Amino acid sequence: MTPDDPTDRLATVNATIAKAARLAGRAPGEVTLIAVSKTHDAEAIRPLIAAGQSVFGENRVQEAEAKWPALREETPGIALHLIGQLQSNKADEAVALFDAIHSLDRPSLVAALAKAMDKAGRRPDCFVQVNIGAEPQKGGVAIADLPALLAEARGAGLPVKGLMCIPPADVEPAPYFALLAKLARDEGLAGLSMGMSSDYPTAVTLGATHVRVGTALFGSRA
Repeated sequence: MTPDDPTDRLATVNATIAKAARLAGRAPGEVTLIAVSKTHDAEAIRPLIAAGQSVFGENRVQEAEAKWPALREETPGIALHLIGQLQSNKADEAVALFDAIHSLDRPSLVAALAKAMDKAGRRPDCFVQVNIGAEPQKGGVAIADLPALLAEARGAGLPVKGLMCIPPADVEPAPYFALLAKLARDEGLAGLSMGMSSDYPTAVTLGATHVRVGTALFGSRA
């Protein structure tokens, strides 16, 4: 295997997910790999599509709008997930483009998305982002405010499928993943969007249903 070949990198990541799932007594098919293609152009993305990857993640609405319509025309059936922060004034564009939104984190965004979904007649899956490490610089709802935000989102008719988190950098992520899994269980939610290139095997063993992997698939960003 050549580590620089996207097809080989994809096979390695999928094998790692499968191994971690089996260790936890789970079926590998319970985990969706989101290939994080932010900052990468169509030329870098096409080899992964050709190798069978069909779920991709982007951080910014504008960047996704610039490259994905053409790529999706070439290959129907691609699912696109928004994994970065979403400004309320971009809700219409996000609802039109994405199949899932992982960064629902405040009441104003609940209102904007509900309005955009009603207008578009399209309802992308939503994950509520939790500020799992209570970090002031990070997006996400505070743990204490999660039940109220979920009630608001459900009341507005948003299809809330699960929770998402990004643990603090440079510390052991397992306790944070375990806490997110507990919060999801307490709220009756099945979806857990957690785990990135550095820690996705740990996330899978602790119940992740969606892992967001960029560097391990595309290599380091310039």
